Amino acid sequence: MIENERNARCEHVLHVARQIMTAARTAPKARGMDVVEIALVTGDEKEQLSQRMEEMGSQNQMKFFLRDADNVRQAEAVILIGTRDVQRPRALNCGYCGFPNCASKPENVPCTFSSLDVGIAIGSACAMATDLRVDTRVMYSVGSAAQKMELLKDCGCVLALLLSVSSKSPFFDRKWPK
Repeated sequence: MIENERNARCEHVLHVARQIMTAARTAPKARGMDVVEIALVTGDEKEQLSQRMEEMGSQNQMKFFLRDADNVRQAEAVILIGTRDVQRPRALNCGYCGFPNCASKPENVPCTFSSLDVGIAIGSACAMATDLRVDTRVMYSVGSAAQKMELLKDCGCVLALLLSVSSKSPFFDRKWPK
């Protein structure tokens, strides 16, 4: 039997994406509280995500959303990482949110550790992608569109990790839309 890599690429990327999601899941979390949610987006939902980004980019005159929507289309898969209970304090009374302690933090102000948890999970996911030789790009814009579409239910601070396996990463030398 002869198997051409091009024919196995899609299946391989999905396998790799699941390993990357595992790396994000096992990343350390503040106070051991697991409020991180992770999802894999492919197929029709990936195209819908790209279209939503184009809408947001046009409505808000943010050209980088249009450029990034193109990258979503070029990616084989998108991993979303966000946190539930963004405002819920972790009871560390650290003051990182800008208030003296958790009790004085207004309800609508996110706990800094929500952002840190997402960042650590993204870092762990990117490290795994590097180990598995998959091209990636972390994108706020994609996470923002995913949040508007509620692809991760009740999550804030959503970031996206785009995955690609090709001879040249589509995430470099990106062209700006006209």
